[in-house]
Order: sequence, then structure tokens, then C-alpha cells
Amino acid sequence: MMYPKPLEGRATIAWRIAVWALILTWGLALSGVARAADGLVHAKNFQTDARTAATRQVPILVVFTTPDCPYCERVKHDYLIPMHKDPAYRKRVIIREVTIGSTGPLTDFDGKPTTEGAFAAAHKVFMVPTVQVFDTQGHDVGDAIVGLLIPDFYFGYLENAIDAGVNKVRGK
Repeated sequence: MMYPKPLEGRATIAWRIAVWALILTWGLALSGVARAADGLVHAKNFQTDARTAATRQVPILVVFTTPDCPYCERVKHDYLIPMHKDPAYRKRVIIREVTIGSTGPLTDFDGKPTTEGAFAAAHKVFMVPTVQVFDTQGHDVGDAIVGLLIPDFYFGYLENAIDAGVNKVRGK
């Protein structure tokens, strides 16, 4: 009976472990990319977004969130992410996410550098989730939707806010 040399056996096992680790790492990385593609776009430059919105004649809907907020996650996953992925809504609104309290850099509608937290504070957002619709100049279109409110009617609240934004941007 032939036994593998001890070093060859260990090298083979180490190689197999390394290959499996690489496969698993690659798979986890791809699932992270898929999750990011399924999420909302985090606001980085509202001046650029406003130019795009003006060209498309659509408002900008901003959802203000915090990490570990179950109501924020529900609003995003039940309402805003499906809207963001729907081609019909892409013709009606630009959707962005801002994390209140974050020091992440952000360019305001007027082109000035700020942070996500400072932008939220400037718009008097202290409760989450808060949804606010802005026109292409960065002005509030109507009242903010604060909290989850009544889930059965939430989609209607969002629709009304988007419609008000579309009407203002298109001059109706």
C-alpha cells in the first residue's frame, strides 16, 4: 500500500483549503455587490443630481435614515427600493438616501461641501425615516413624510409627494 508523503498530503490539503476559501470569498463579494445594486443610491452630490433632475424634469426624493433603524429598513425595502428599480419611477423621480448624524461628505444643491448630518440638520430632520421631496433648485416641494405612519397608506403618501414634486418641476 502506498501512502502519500506527509508534506505532499499537507500541501494538497492546504491548496484545497485555499481554493475553497477563494471561492467562498469571491461568492460573498458578489453577493455584496448584488445587495448594493438592490439598494438605494447614497447621496454624494445634490448639485449633480439637480442638473440631472432638471434635464429629466423630475424631482429628487430624499429618504433620511439612520443605521439599525427597523422602520427605515422597512420603508426602503417595502417602498423605495422597488420604486428605484421600477423603470416607470425612474422617469418620475430621482431617489437618494442620506444618513443623519453621518460625517460622510456631501455636496449641497448650491455646490457647497457639507456632510450628510449637516444637510439633515439644515433641513430640520431629526426623526427617521423622513422622506422629503425637493425640486431642481433644492427647495422643499411639500411637507415631509415623518415616520412610517400607516403602512396601508404609505405608498399613497409617497405617490402624492412625488406627484407634487413632478407638478412643481414641470410647472403644472
